[in-house]
Amino acid sequence: MAGMSTPALGAHVEQTDPIAEARARRAPLVQFFLGDPQGYQGPEIRYAGGADALRADAEEAGVDLYVHAPYIINVATLNNRIRIPSRKLLQQHLDAATQIGAKGLIVHGGHVNAKDDPEKGFDNWRKAVESLTFGDTPVLIENTAGGDNAMARHLDRIARVWNAVGAAEGAEHVGFCLDTCHAWAGGIELGDAVDRVRAITGRIDLVHVNDSRDAAGSGADRHANLGAGQVPPDELADVVRAAGAPSLVETPGGADEHVADLDWLREHL
Repeated sequence: MAGMSTPALGAHVEQTDPIAEARARRAPLVQFFLGDPQGYQGPEIRYAGGADALRADAEEAGVDLYVHAPYIINVATLNNRIRIPSRKLLQQHLDAATQIGAKGLIVHGGHVNAKDDPEKGFDNWRKAVESLTFGDTPVLIENTAGGDNAMARHLDRIARVWNAVGAAEGAEHVGFCLDTCHAWAGGIELGDAVDRVRAITGRIDLVHVNDSRDAAGSGADRHANLGAGQVPPDELADVVRAAGAPSLVETPGGADEHVADLDWLREHL
């Protein structure tokens, strides 16, 4: 059922020409990396005209840009050799995301080690937010699928991250990204996930709509195309409908597969 209530839908795409990728998916928003998602070497803009051209061209095309920060960023860890470069890398990506006019920079919640005090991990999130220099682009913390010591897998942990972030100077620049595959695999019931997350964070700024290859509570972060995984179709659609936020797929394949996923989602909405 199309209508004004249908949120903007898009996909995670290859980073060289995000606007062409958006057009190929008939999508008003796209998410992409800036550089190597597994590397510490800092962001790079692969768009032909550079950052300013990407910003201008996206505005002209009516495409909203979202940037996913590298997976290796872990600002919660008690290990200085990871936490300090993580904070630096997060700032670099935030600066680059701001320069291209991105609507959000998505970053995973991170984790501590088994023997570490999780309270220190939560407080490290407060310190990380206070260390950041923000422009117009917010940082969106994303829930994650696995790990007993993850900061943002379970709702009680997300609440403690949020309490810590809420105490930070700059807290108004931090939002939340809800990933359906991560929630499902992480053991969060999708039926009331939106209400329960909103009760904690007060907001959902972006939804990653992903089916899951694996069972509920498995802890496995393996995305599947919509309708091809183990998440009940109505639950995927209900999350998108209830959140009412921009939503994008991070599913296998290229433009054709993403178009099929987005068509599937529109049908179920």
